[in-house]
Amino acid sequence: MKDSDLHQQPQGLDLLVEQLKKHYDEQTREVILSGMREKRIVSLRVNPLKSSIEEVKRVLKENRISFEPVSWYEEALIINALESDIEKLSIYEQGHIYLQSLSSMIPALILEPKAKQTILDMAAAPGGKTTQLAALTQDQASITATEAHPIRAEKLKFNVLRQGVKRISILIKDARQLDPYFSFDRILLDAPCSGSGTIFIDQPKSYQYFSAKLIEKSVETQKALLRKAVELLKPGETMVYATCSILPEENEFQIKHILKTGLVELEPIDQHMWDLLPSLPSKVPGTLLIAPNAQFEGFYIAKLKKKIKK
Repeated sequence: MKDSDLHQQPQGLDLLVEQLKKHYDEQTREVILSGMREKRIVSLRVNPLKSSIEEVKRVLKENRISFEPVSWYEEALIINALESDIEKLSIYEQGHIYLQSLSSMIPALILEPKAKQTILDMAAAPGGKTTQLAALTQDQASITATEAHPIRAEKLKFNVLRQGVKRISILIKDARQLDPYFSFDRILLDAPCSGSGTIFIDQPKSYQYFSAKLIEKSVETQKALLRKAVELLKPGETMVYATCSILPEENEFQIKHILKTGLVELEPIDQHMWDLLPSLPSKVPGTLLIAPNAQFEGFYIAKLKKKIKK
């Protein structure tokens, strides 16, 4: 055995358990691991630019697909079917609906975008949150969506076209390189992350790339994107930072770091609006840390407001 093998850092599940022990007590760890053993439901979001919740329900009933409402989002449904069953429907092909996890629908809702605002989606592919922002503003906001990777950008363009969104500019560009003359009323930064909140214990593919190196790289990228977001945000306006991770170094530590600059302040998320969500204790009160379970991916969301210089 080589010396390098003796000092090789743990990967996959071993690393996850190590990280959980580092940051959470035994009871919280068990909640997380138990949630990661559950089979995740299928959920979708209705696209009001092309259809209505009533029309989508009618089509689902015609195809004998049962569903459940989502209490905090009128245009979302939990589907008792496989994704492949939904993808066969014309309402999917025509962009009347979008398959999206419940957790990933929440950041755009918390951002509260409005018509006529300028909005930036900093890591936009494959387009779920981008098209949701357009839907929430009746396609009356000016949205800029950036994606650094050309192949992922093509998927973004495809979904934007399929969903019928008109008022959007797609930039194949790393958001960290955006020119400082840009400025926005709202910014959504669903930052690249380790994906620790999306791990399924019974599916090795879900954690095959989970590594200390990935966490380290993600933290570095997140920090730079957050700095750029604050730079591009108009004074007095708000942004949302989100990840599909449950690790503090990618979440609360990033928020604490950017708050120390004095450029932004935390805008506490109304916990009463989200008290039905499975939550984990957050090290920054006023932010939302969602526990993984059968309905939700592990997810972190924080809302920030840029200070106005006096």
